[in-house]
Amino acid sequence: MDSNYRFPTSDRRAKAYAKTNRPPNPFAADAMLTFVSDVFLTDHFLIKGTVENKYTRLSQLLDGHRKRFLRIKDATLVDLKSRDRIQTPLLHINLDEVLLAHEFLDNSNDASMAQISKGGEWNDRVRLFYTGALNLEVAGEIRHDSYEVTDHRRGRFFVMRNPSVRGLEWDGDDDLKLLSSLDYAIMNRERLAYIYDFNN
Repeated sequence: MDSNYRFPTSDRRAKAYAKTNRPPNPFAADAMLTFVSDVFLTDHFLIKGTVENKYTRLSQLLDGHRKRFLRIKDATLVDLKSRDRIQTPLLHINLDEVLLAHEFLDNSNDASMAQISKGGEWNDRVRLFYTGALNLEVAGEIRHDSYEVTDHRRGRFFVMRNPSVRGLEWDGDDDLKLLSSLDYAIMNRERLAYIYDFNN
């Protein structure tokens, strides 16, 4: 992962997203809001929560994570087919199952994370395909050949700017619909099946 990558401002959408994530509380009529910062998409679930003991941006954490499982606090799993919800205070997610991820950020006081870095290095347009239980297509902009492993790029994840996700039905589900308006996505290169690279 390029350490110079700068993320877009997601303050407004992050705050709106937090308002839709009320934890169950049988003892109170008005539960406190739980701020959800991290979202993961797998073949079967959309998973939202917060990575435990997160010490850096999610993209850097995923790229450098050497354990098989990642611990997610206050997790909600949304079944992609039935739309049923499962809530748990702690979930262990196998990173091999992750297709893409996103971190909702409050960048209002973080100038270095205020926007995606611009320039020609981000003009590679691609369409990526994941196959399996979920046939997913994601189109967007990446750094040149970032889906490839090189001597300087050995991690399993890379970043796509302005992703367009196809293969999911999200009508009527606010959580799933978030995937239709992401400003960037963290992609798992090891799960890729096919690539249309319009630059090669």
